[in-house]
Amino acid sequence: MRYEALDTAAKDAAFELFYWFARFEFALKEKSYLRDRTEGSKARPCWERFTNRYKGTYVVSSEAAELIELVPKTQYISGTGGLIWAKTKLNHCNNDLCVLVAYLKAVRNNLFHGGKSGDIELYDVKRNIRLMSLGKIILDQLACQSDIESDYKSHY
Repeated sequence: MRYEALDTAAKDAAFELFYWFARFEFALKEKSYLRDRTEGSKARPCWERFTNRYKGTYVVSSEAAELIELVPKTQYISGTGGLIWAKTKLNHCNNDLCVLVAYLKAVRNNLFHGGKSGDIELYDVKRNIRLMSLGKIILDQLACQSDIESDYKSHY
């Protein structure tokens, strides 16, 4: 979708998701949920460590259930080398929290990496705003249910 075609609600939802997703990943790093803890390596957040820690206690909220039901898509390479949109692959997931995080990351990645050309839901602004709004709500919930809330909300 073109920038000039976005209304204020879409822009606000996009900003909220970007801002709070960045805060969440900052908080993951602050609490040592890191991909690589080797000295000198880049400090990159590790969602897998987070999901592994909380998968046993996580309870799916109504907002999480809605996001899962909406099935955010991911862009893949087709057999002909073109780009296609399809359901996000979940082969690596064996718990609800992993599925939820995969979908949260898909929503963020789709927003961050540009338009959804070639997808029939390209101009479904209400759906896209809902996906972004749910993402922000779910990030708040995950922070509250874990050990990262103070860093996420900047309460030191």
